Amino acid sequence: MLQERTLPVFDTTTAQITTEVGLRLYEDMMLGRLFEDKCAEMYYRGKMFGFVHLYNGQEGVSSGVIQGSMRPGEDFVCSTYRDHVHALSAGVPAKEVMAELFGKATGCSKGRGGSMHMFSAEHRMLGGYAFVAEGIPVAAGAAFQTKYRREVLGDETSNQVTACFFGDGACNNGQFFETLNMAALWKLPILFVVENNKWAIGMAHERATSQPEIYKKASVFNMVGVEVDGMDVLAVRAVAQEAVARARAGEGPTLIEALTYRFRGHSLADPDEMRSQVEKEFWFARDPIKKLAAYLVEQNLTKLEELKSIERQVQQVVDEAVKFAESSPEPDKSELYRFVFAEDK
Repeated sequence: MLQERTLPVFDTTTAQITTEVGLRLYEDMMLGRLFEDKCAEMYYRGKMFGFVHLYNGQEGVSSGVIQGSMRPGEDFVCSTYRDHVHALSAGVPAKEVMAELFGKATGCSKGRGGSMHMFSAEHRMLGGYAFVAEGIPVAAGAAFQTKYRREVLGDETSNQVTACFFGDGACNNGQFFETLNMAALWKLPILFVVENNKWAIGMAHERATSQPEIYKKASVFNMVGVEVDGMDVLAVRAVAQEAVARARAGEGPTLIEALTYRFRGHSLADPDEMRSQVEKEFWFARDPIKKLAAYLVEQNLTKLEELKSIERQVQQVVDEAVKFAESSPEPDKSELYRFVFAEDK
């Protein structure tokens, strides 16, 4: 079983993070957790419709990569159908994400996208994608234009890095292999981040692939492949920082396999009966938020009272996001066909 794979060991004493960095990561992860908890509440109260896939348990990956190593608002982020928290880490305001989930005109996708299609040009959020592996070639396109602008058009300011997130199930799809091959050939500035949460809906990872250790697949593309404990935000940050540095230096892409776990079912419509309680307990004990909180206190970087204060502040942000979404207008029927094509600025 994959949960028995030895998690990569990261010596947190070598992290050398400041209080500011530690608290920023903690706040970002807490925002993701409390936001998703509120989504579950709103879904069951009938405020949201369709499929809603929550990110609880995987916050260390989003925060470690986007907030820990990238430049939110400048670098590009490409997500999956589990995209709310990626959008939050990328800087999309919580009220705009919540309004999108409510299908309101004030949402980041103007109410057109809903849970699985979060998009924000302003925040370089390239979208969530409902089809498995659909976002991988899109992310490669963003990375290609960065390289093209710099090397062909002579734009020295074009040094963005793209982070492409996808799950373990996507690694058996053709887009994965074709795109990684092109990215390696062209040395694109991109991070391929596999959030291996062990399950592709109800299919256990080790039953679906001939090589469960996904990061090893990078070798056939002559690409750097790294395995990391996705439940340790500092470990993810360290690995991602190295990958981002290589990308900005023109050394090409990196495949990062983050071993993580979703604390809820595949979606809010999933009764979550496929996974054993033993497996769940194994991963629940590795909660990335509790792990970081313990580290920050142990290293005297903060006090428990300050962490509790951050939690209260984040909860207020989430509550205000719900109020904003509830009071926002529905998209006007007269604009049904708007945004089908790009508009002139």
